[in-house]
Parts: sequence; C-alpha cells; structure tokens
Amino acid sequence: MGRQLVPLTLDNLPDLPDPCRRCAFWELGPVGGEPVAGNGYSATEKEAWISTVLLEWGSCGRVLYVDNTAVGFVLYAPPAYVPRSRSFPTSPVSLDAVQLITALVLPHYQSQGLGRVIIQTVAKDVMRRGFRAVEAFGDLRWSEPNCVLPADYLLAVGFKTVRSHRALPRLRLDLRSTLSWREDVERAWGQLIGAVQKDPILRPL
Repeated sequence: MGRQLVPLTLDNLPDLPDPCRRCAFWELGPVGGEPVAGNGYSATEKEAWISTVLLEWGSCGRVLYVDNTAVGFVLYAPPAYVPRSRSFPTSPVSLDAVQLITALVLPHYQSQGLGRVIIQTVAKDVMRRGFRAVEAFGDLRWSEPNCVLPADYLLAVGFKTVRSHRALPRLRLDLRSTLSWREDVERAWGQLIGAVQKDPILRPL
C-alpha cells in the first residue's frame, strides 16, 4: 500500500472528493458567489482560482493518495486570494500569515494521524516561503463536513485562538515557536509509511 501527499494542480483537481471539487465557497466573495453556485458554474470558478494562484503565488494545496486513490486534501493561500474570508466576523487574517482554507480526510482514513501530517506539511511549506504563521477560521458548532474546519480539530493540531467568537473564532499556528516542524513532518510521515509496510490493511473506524 502506498501513500503520497502531492501538490495540487489542475491535473489532479478532479481527484478531489465531491462536493469539494465543485465547491467555490472560499474562492468567491459572498456577493458574487451565490449566483455562480446557483448557475452551476462553481467548478469552473474553482479551476480558474487554482490556475490564478498557481501562476501568481505557487502551490496552494496538497492531495493525499492511498493506492492512487485520493482520500484527502488541503487548500491554503495568502488571505488576499480568499475573498470569502473577509465576510467572517473574526476577519481579517493577519498579513504575516497564510490562510488554511479547508482540509478533508475521508472518514475511512481518519484516526491514523493523516490530518496532522497534512497540517505539518502545510506549515513546512509556509515556513519555506517566509511566512510567520498559518491562520484559519474554526467552526465551534461543527457537526458534519463543510467548508469551515472544526475548531476542535485546529486546536488539536496546535492552533491557538487569536480572536474569539461564539461560533467562528480565528485561530493561529505561530511558526516562530515551532522550529521542530520540519523534523516532526519527516518523523510523522516516516512512521506512517513504516506502519503501512508492517500492516498493509486499513481497518475501518
């Protein structure tokens, strides 16, 4: 069994799980986004957004594969590329931070440490580009997968609340105090690969 975490491109964008591959919630502002979604053009808008960010900023996501099947992904970008974030009550995202937009690991592959590895990989990339932090909006009322990450998950992987809210706090992962992230990424990923080699069967949750 092989596991890979590869950069998101236009070529593998169709591999994202539904409905995420067609969702442009974050990529469009609240005013223009609803008509686009209603007309069925959100998939085209998402592709255009990915293309723009790739050309102007570079890689803005990762796709997680197990045996060549996409089982998870993450999206992130500087806040200037995420118009929807400006409508959140705890905005704006800090100028020294990259916004963790959204992430997902399919249910059958959860509770294996993959979510933490995805966040650590984002942190490593953001550090390499010279940013000081990763920020995200969390959902305190989260009950099922949606475009906003559960606040409990963000807290569990190292984020801290920087602006409180009864429903949608803004959280921050400060990279200045996480100098061991690079080693953590390599160690965690190595452990996961080692575990797969020893036990190639993924057990259900």
